[in-house]
Amino acid sequence: MMTEKNPFSSIDELMRKLEEHRYVTDRPLATVIYLSYHLKKPIFLEGEAGVGKTEVALVLSEMINTRLIRLQCYEGLDANSALYEWNYPKQLLRIKMDEQSNKSPEELGHVIYSEPYLIKRPLLEATLSSQGDTPVLLIDELDRADEEFEAFLLEILSDFQVSIPEIGTLKATHKPIVVITSNRTRDIHDALKRRCLYHWIDYPSFEKEMRIVKARVPDVEESLAQQVTNFMQNIRQQDLMKKPGVSETLDWAEALLQLHKDVLDEETVKQTLGCILKYREDILKFKTSIWADSATRELLLGDPGKRHPR
Repeated sequence: MMTEKNPFSSIDELMRKLEEHRYVTDRPLATVIYLSYHLKKPIFLEGEAGVGKTEVALVLSEMINTRLIRLQCYEGLDANSALYEWNYPKQLLRIKMDEQSNKSPEELGHVIYSEPYLIKRPLLEATLSSQGDTPVLLIDELDRADEEFEAFLLEILSDFQVSIPEIGTLKATHKPIVVITSNRTRDIHDALKRRCLYHWIDYPSFEKEMRIVKARVPDVEESLAQQVTNFMQNIRQQDLMKKPGVSETLDWAEALLQLHKDVLDEETVKQTLGCILKYREDILKFKTSIWADSATRELLLGDPGKRHPR
């Protein structure tokens, strides 16, 4: 019986496995993922929103059939929210239950400050999970967190060792696969980047975006997929507050499929504009300026028979 090849046995095999799981990539990104796995270093992915950064972690966990642990970053995120907290209501309940017992405060402390009363947040979860297998830890949109959290994260990423005063030191037996993403709303400190392998994910070429659409929305007609891809390639050339990413391309293709559309026309664009533009200012500019220009409108709608947007 043939055994399945290790997806990290070579870069070519990794690319093949990623595409099997409907993630279309190029060799530079596949190389970074391959090296990250073998060098045990985090991957730091930057790029515009919706270009597939988060999807790297999701597909990796699915590809190697392991657990995905996600830390969604936000302003004000602190160590407790990312690492661990004590379950105070459960501790108080246990104290009340033991009021009539003869346990000393020290004995009771050993009980309530033990693992059953510990709420594991993503970073501790990743540390403890990796004692058994290798999970994928996704630290998503790090640029939304404060700089103080970055400094704390440096300590965790260095050795995945957590000191809990009441319990002791918990250390991972092997490091999880770590994917850190940023939409670059602010600069991430060099100290963190130096600990990672870096890759910028740009908007895809026409050919690559077509492959992504066909992989993710296989039921869409070829001619419609070409029109949608052409439209998205050209709309990104416009001066918009938020240019639509690949995620919007896929949402739009799915929406058109649900509406049983087989061609992109002016009326269809107007009806489904909310699938691709998410700011009122962009929608207004599109209607009054971009779409009002006949040459631009013709360029955006494209010709279903042509493979290239220009």
